Amino acid sequence: MGNMIELLRSWSHWLEGFADSPWAVAILVANSFTESIFNPIPPDPLLIGMSVLNQNLALVYAALVTVSSVLGALVGHWLGLRLGRPVVLKFISEQKLARVEAMFQRYGSWTILVAAFTPIPYKVFAITAGVLELNRRPFLIASFIGRGARFFLIGGLIFFFGAAMQEFIASRFEIITIVLSVLLVAGLIGLFLIMRWRRSNAATTVGGAQPQESD
Repeated sequence: MGNMIELLRSWSHWLEGFADSPWAVAILVANSFTESIFNPIPPDPLLIGMSVLNQNLALVYAALVTVSSVLGALVGHWLGLRLGRPVVLKFISEQKLARVEAMFQRYGSWTILVAAFTPIPYKVFAITAGVLELNRRPFLIASFIGRGARFFLIGGLIFFFGAAMQEFIASRFEIITIVLSVLLVAGLIGLFLIMRWRRSNAATTVGGAQPQESD
């Protein structure tokens, strides 16, 4: 396990080396697209490197990564729908797949939202969503919110604060994303409960209104 983590780190550093390449944008888009399907290298290191070199384009890069990542997830969803459980088992064990399926059955689209924003392997959840035939509309909405929040967090911090944020993000990224994902989900749940309460209150008000009797 330790050797695998070190290998992924070395690949990430190698990918970051393309930040000043003329092909940087194409590599960033291709990497984020494939990372949602089979590629184990996250696009974050290259996004950070490119954003530091071109601070004024940091939010543009974040938008490109978000869109390409969600499009890749849509392909993963399709693969899961067509090929079923065997394709997911190429990435994780049967036991872990059972846990992921249990999360989907309990939380539905909220599972995709959290997976899209945190370091949890997004591809596993995207493909499993297809296996479980999760409706594409909530899948896409949750993916755009989660992936957008993740990548725009990186792009926004560098856009506003510059290269000083590079080491801060790199050294604390997992903690930052976990904390913000909890806050994001809590905020969305709170918004949902408020809207539900307002609808319930409005229905009670209308139902409780009695017509006045005429003299």
